[in-house]
Amino acid sequence: MAAGKRSTRLKAVTPSGKTDGSFFELVYAIARQIPPGRVTSYGAIAACVGTRLSARMVGWAMNNSSKMRPKIPAHRVVNRKGLLTGKHHFPDPGYMERALKKEGVTVENDAVVDFEKHFWDPVRELGFL
Repeated sequence: MAAGKRSTRLKAVTPSGKTDGSFFELVYAIARQIPPGRVTSYGAIAACVGTRLSARMVGWAMNNSSKMRPKIPAHRVVNRKGLLTGKHHFPDPGYMERALKKEGVTVENDAVVDFEKHFWDPVRELGFL
């Protein structure tokens, strides 16, 4: 780095303001804050963690989330088009749709109806924008 220049690398920040923890822990901290009746995407969580291109890793974290306590509402995380692409990673593939419908989110053909209306942007909602 040239003299006088500072690194502008951003640190991943949890919603609590902490900058430490594993990638999966950061993902889980954000996912736990998704309100009932709202959904977010793998990419939106990745952007909030500070690694915009890591949506697939967020998917891996969600796949592992059933073992975590406190519980993680992984059924509220969908792909960027609102599709329930993670449904096969639940013990019952119909669980994700049933859980969303119970929270008032309409699902048709494995897609969230009015996705934009239900979308929860963690960067915006958690005040990182």
